Amino acid sequence: MKINHLGIATNGIDEALKFWQGALGLVNVHTETVEDQKVRVAMLPIGDTKIELLEATSEDSPIAKFLEKRGGGIHHIAVEVENIEESLVKLKKEGARLIDEKPRVGAEGCLIAFVHPSSSNGVLLELIQKQ
Repeated sequence: MKINHLGIATNGIDEALKFWQGALGLVNVHTETVEDQKVRVAMLPIGDTKIELLEATSEDSPIAKFLEKRGGGIHHIAVEVENIEESLVKLKKEGARLIDEKPRVGAEGCLIAFVHPSSSNGVLLELIQKQ
């Protein structure tokens, strides 16, 4: 396992990029809209991981709700696993509260599933399996 990315909720990717690209010199290598999650994402590699900037595309998106409640900042940590379905079975067996019982397609075509923060010490955890 490894950390695939850190998801950061923003009010606007273009504005956030001014800092991440301008001040830190990171490069936005991929931007896409994930329709079913109502989010636009930008991926900026940093070492062996990435910063994922998240922007809501709808007022009822999870990111919009997060921003309204908490403001911008770290939204989730994504851990890359070899077999997401086995990981979900193991987590459920150990008593973890799963947001997603089955994986779905996320950014960059990866399989993803979220674990509720109540099971991971207050941190929203995303499991990710590259296709």
